[in-house]
Amino acid sequence: MSVKNLEELNPIQIDVLREIGNIGSGNAATSLSGMLSNTIDIGVPVVKTLEYEEVVDFLGGPENVVIGLLIRLSGDIKGMMMYILQSSFANVVLNTFYGKQLDDILNVDEMDKSAISEIGNIMAGSYVNAIAGLTGLTIDISPPSFCVDMVGAILSVPAIEFAQVGDRVIFIDDNFKISNDEIKSNMILIPEMESLSLLFNKLGVEI
Repeated sequence: MSVKNLEELNPIQIDVLREIGNIGSGNAATSLSGMLSNTIDIGVPVVKTLEYEEVVDFLGGPENVVIGLLIRLSGDIKGMMMYILQSSFANVVLNTFYGKQLDDILNVDEMDKSAISEIGNIMAGSYVNAIAGLTGLTIDISPPSFCVDMVGAILSVPAIEFAQVGDRVIFIDDNFKISNDEIKSNMILIPEMESLSLLFNKLGVEI
């Protein structure tokens, strides 16, 4: 019996996703540390399934302006990942890269977008490599699509596109510390249900 939607996940299956999140976050911190030439400490990520409305509230409400990086998954695992980055994350990244202080998240230029998108690409690759390493599956990722908009507008994209899998998503809350700056990133993972069933099967988790 396959998983039909995220509401059906049992505690064991959620624990498996949480462990993948732990490994992925550790890989991401290592990759970011090398890219930024700076030591990065990471807290224990929080992995849970949330309804879209809960995600919106967690991210500061529907009118809070954030950066969204949308990455599509293909190959053995299909679906999408979306990184939601607050202005504080963008500021630390840009300041570390080339000493820029971003006064308004709406004022990002093409160089800013390129730098932040590369960070998203590295982080997504870290999670995907964690899953591939555990399962032997082949997973490809698209280049990130960059958007600055209100949380409500950004989350409407996966909400509409993946309505058939229910109104819940896998939500990962990461906390990083770069030098003395504490920043966080939030990732939304929405796999197709057939892909999620395949993932659990490869990990020997009963479905």
